[in-house]
Amino acid sequence: MTDPTVVAVERDESGRRLARELRPGAFLAPRPLLPCPGRTRIALVGIRAGLLAGDELALDISVGPGAHLELVEPAGLVAYDHRGGSARWRARVDIAEGGELTWHGLPFVVSTGADVERIMDARLASGARMLWRDTLVLGRSGERGGRVRATTRVTYEGRDLLVEDLDLTDPDVRELPGILGPNRVIGSVAAFGARPPGPPHPYRMDLAGPGAQVRLLDTVAPAVEAELTAVWESWLTG
Repeated sequence: MTDPTVVAVERDESGRRLARELRPGAFLAPRPLLPCPGRTRIALVGIRAGLLAGDELALDISVGPGAHLELVEPAGLVAYDHRGGSARWRARVDIAEGGELTWHGLPFVVSTGADVERIMDARLASGARMLWRDTLVLGRSGERGGRVRATTRVTYEGRDLLVEDLDLTDPDVRELPGILGPNRVIGSVAAFGARPPGPPHPYRMDLAGPGAQVRLLDTVAPAVEAELTAVWESWLTG
């Protein structure tokens, strides 16, 4: 088991938001950024080029009561050809009562020959909020893309808010009409802990609790990124 990258922030008695623990892991090093009013900004800086066979990238994120953490990714991540092996990406998020996490993830690229398991496990207490942007790209330019299985479980006050198992391990199946078809870019913006306002979006899905998600598919990334940016900015300020 690879040592995880640890980011833990809290709010002290005077109301200041502080980084209680910043511990680098095997793939990412947390680095504090210039402070912004009302939140702690931490960059997740890569210290390896990408995921190879046998690699495991683990993240443990903790937001204390009333604290607000903004995670920044300066660069995306590439899973390279695993040559018969596999790799794993896991994030575990705990947000205490009244805490907030804003995480603008950059594209995760699954190259042809890669075999990746991606796990997001987020637990939100009462009054906690999380805004997460995620983009999955199947293959680099000219590639069909490798195997990936992405599971997401988000709970709010101990109850399931979003449980998803996205199995894209078989290219022949995922390229069928009604699944992905020719699309190889899957992008989403998700809000947990609050139902975002703003103008309606044709692909918005309200959750069975406080939250909503917009997911888009396309053959290329720029179109998805531009539309999701508009959703992100609307939900961020809403």
